[in-house]
Amino acid sequence: MSGVCCAELTDGLLVLSTGRMTRTYDWQSGLLSALALALGDGGGSLALAGGASCALPGQTNAPVAADLTVAEVSGTPSRHGYLAATVTCVFASGLELRRVFRLYEHCPAIACDYYVRRAGRGSWTTAAALQVADMANVEQSERLAEGAGDHVVTERLRLPGVHWRARAVDFADVTDRCNNLVSEREVLPYRGDSMLTGNILLMRPSFGDTAVFVLKEAPCAPVQLGRPPADFVLRIGDLSVLGLGLRATAAAGDEWVRGYSVVVGLSANDELSQLSALRDYQSRLRVFDAARDEMVMMNTWGDRNQDTRMGEAFALREIDAAKRLGITHLQLDDGWQTGVSCNTGRGISGSLDGIWQRADYWEPRAEVFPRGLRPVVEYGREQGVELCLWFNPSKDDSYAHWRDDADTLIRLHSDYGIRIFKIDGVFIGDKRAEVNLRRMFDAVTEATDGAAVFNLDCTAGRRYGYHFFYEYGNIFLENRYTDWGNYYPHWTLRNLWHLSKYVPTRRLQIEFLNTWRNGDKYGDDPLAPGRYSFEYCFAITMMAQPLAWFEGTGLPEEAFALKDVLRCYREHALAMHSGLVLPLGDEPSGLGWTGFQSIADARSGYVLIFREDNPRGQRRLALYGGEGGCRYRLTHIVGAGADHVVVADADGRVDFALPQPRSYALYRYEMAGGAR
Repeated sequence: MSGVCCAELTDGLLVLSTGRMTRTYDWQSGLLSALALALGDGGGSLALAGGASCALPGQTNAPVAADLTVAEVSGTPSRHGYLAATVTCVFASGLELRRVFRLYEHCPAIACDYYVRRAGRGSWTTAAALQVADMANVEQSERLAEGAGDHVVTERLRLPGVHWRARAVDFADVTDRCNNLVSEREVLPYRGDSMLTGNILLMRPSFGDTAVFVLKEAPCAPVQLGRPPADFVLRIGDLSVLGLGLRATAAAGDEWVRGYSVVVGLSANDELSQLSALRDYQSRLRVFDAARDEMVMMNTWGDRNQDTRMGEAFALREIDAAKRLGITHLQLDDGWQTGVSCNTGRGISGSLDGIWQRADYWEPRAEVFPRGLRPVVEYGREQGVELCLWFNPSKDDSYAHWRDDADTLIRLHSDYGIRIFKIDGVFIGDKRAEVNLRRMFDAVTEATDGAAVFNLDCTAGRRYGYHFFYEYGNIFLENRYTDWGNYYPHWTLRNLWHLSKYVPTRRLQIEFLNTWRNGDKYGDDPLAPGRYSFEYCFAITMMAQPLAWFEGTGLPEEAFALKDVLRCYREHALAMHSGLVLPLGDEPSGLGWTGFQSIADARSGYVLIFREDNPRGQRRLALYGGEGGCRYRLTHIVGAGADHVVVADADGRVDFALPQPRSYALYRYEMAGGAR
């Protein structure tokens, strides 16, 4: 660390600074009362009205002891370093609360991790919050305090002024059953509580130059442990974040138990600045190493043959097909192992319970891999295709076998060099399960010196969502199959488009399928996958990590023409993924004009434009960061189109043209000066 960050306690004031953002607290015996937020370089500040920034029901007295420690946490190959400012409080009941503030250099946000121990049974409760219709009429000002309930408050900001606009952003995973993954709710704070659900709250003042965002680092709301009635409680001049992610009984012992984290960030008072600040913070959570984290992966499960074709000969043919197509990684899904899961297609019984009752469960299946995995791994390496595996940790007794699971993954890495694992079947039913899973991930990460990457499947069960366990890899977003008629290219595009505003797209594996299969499942559906080119379906994935969700050996010969497009994509993938990727145009519906912008800096980046099944051959789209009269030099990369220069209209919109419905274009853009 260079000394940019600091944490100082002087004359009862605690000041935390990243060199970009500063938080000031009244110490208050370690309870911490938030007094101010400030953004450096003349970015503005907010004076806060104080009040305890964290509250545990039942702990009404001040701590009997509190201290501050400050230490540098060194970076690793997978995690950025930071300055840790740790505030530890001891209450008369014996309960201890530890807050670890993470200060990343020049970051416009400060995170706080919460730990509890010695809570004891009944140290706090979670009473149900009143519903607004059950409250008395408001004729006395004290009635306005009703509704907050008796819940753990992990952050409280008493913001200045009356006129703020808030947007709560809620997320859904369990994508096998959900296809609307992002919900936004716009709120005007009032005298009574607005109970808001979500992981992100964006606050912008009607007057003033400093906006606030709050990120709750937790699973999606429905599956949070000890789920509160809301994630955010908002009224005029007062914002609270609820939910620690554990009950008192889960932290009754002497071991520190980690709860959910809360991040507070600042930006200039416009949407682009606010989203940029959020993304800046998110980029600090995991080191993005292109050699490790960029991938164009093929997983054969998407053709629904399950484990019936799994074996050495099949894997070798898939490597050949992957090389021809330009794929960089081949993942063997369920069926490579000796143990039989409940998802087998071989007509035999299997289970994911009691995995460790069978010592050879995670050995390569001898009847189909008689020489083990080594010949496949080595052949893949020769062909430039890296072998990856599927893995299902044992959920028995809240992942009590986490060490066995970790040792298995470490062995697969040491024996074969395998470092990328799809983690499936997870069910985080209690805090112990969460703690043990984190232990497994941490053990593998440490043993592999950060080389391991986990594809975190979020398709079913109680899992991580989009803002939790962030540091371990990327997200396997969804299972979609032409066999079931639930793959539509515009649906995949829509989910990525919605998520892109709030989740870095380079963290998402996005699927494209063999569109020549199962045309009969769609009949004369005008948006059927077979009506789109294979190239168009691949283009949908470009701003993310493409997932070839099919058997390469099942593709027709014409599909391999995609190799030239893939080669071109890979030349630009890192640059595109390094920018701030945001959605453009219409919400994808199959019928509009839509796309993405990757902002590299104030004057350059990439645009990926899609003309869906739309009759208009031209459309004006507003670009982020542009102004009326801006000249853009567009360099054609791939898809339809050609190099040209365009001038934004008075509203900052740029004309794009595509020759036919269901076509796309990828351009690199540079601002070329003012209007002609």
